[in-house]
Amino acid sequence: MSSDFEGYEQDFAVLTAEITNKIARVPRLPPDEKKQMVANVEKQLEEAKELLEQMDLEVREIPPQSRGMYSNRMRSYKQEMGKLETDFKRSRIAYSDEVRNELLGDDGNSSENQRAHLLDNTERLERSSRRLEAGYQIAVETEQIGQEMLENLSHDREKIQRARERLRETDANLGKSSRVLTGMLRRGCSIEKSLDLSLAPKA
Repeated sequence: MSSDFEGYEQDFAVLTAEITNKIARVPRLPPDEKKQMVANVEKQLEEAKELLEQMDLEVREIPPQSRGMYSNRMRSYKQEMGKLETDFKRSRIAYSDEVRNELLGDDGNSSENQRAHLLDNTERLERSSRRLEAGYQIAVETEQIGQEMLENLSHDREKIQRARERLRETDANLGKSSRVLTGMLRRGCSIEKSLDLSLAPKA
């Protein structure tokens, strides 16, 4: 019975070595060969599981006093089988991503491209935010300048209005002065005529 177990052990060792080698080769193969290799590994993993089942049955037939050593070996083989399945799942995930990238027309660096794209978008958003802040600051400064100009214009308008009022007052005063002077001239002329008449010789 132990000889049967050891025969299964040898088959399992050879098979798992082949599976390990093929899993490692999957990422480096062309797409068509990768597909075939993945199918081949799946088949061999099933064969390895069947060998483990046969080995497990053999161990159950071993007398309890001798079963401990074989049970420990079986745990080791099952752990090795679990590791192979995990490595194969990772390989299949990488293979599926590569197939998807090929279907979508990616170059196989989709994660890097996405990361670069996100960084580029972030930089663009930051630049846009800085431009918006600068534009807002300019708008605030322009509003302040406009307010100051309006205040200056208001002061200038008040000055102009006061100047116009002073001009009107000056015109009014000049008009009064002109009338006063005209009256004075007229009275002076009248007085002069009266004097001339009074001083003229009587006939």
